[in-house]
Amino acid sequence: MGFSGISPGSLILIFFIALLVFGPKRLESLGAELGNAMRRFKENFDGETASKKDPDA
Repeated sequence: MGFSGISPGSLILIFFIALLVFGPKRLESLGAELGNAMRRFKENFDGETASKKDPDA
């Protein structure tokens, strides 16, 4: 059993299908956009929890 009940073989198959659909350059940019979005979400989430702990901030 892998991540959330998905086997590693299934993850590889999903990756290759995405590679065929989007192409290598678009897949690279999608990964970068996803990483940036996750980073911004985490920064905003951390900032919001810090402001809730310290009302003077």
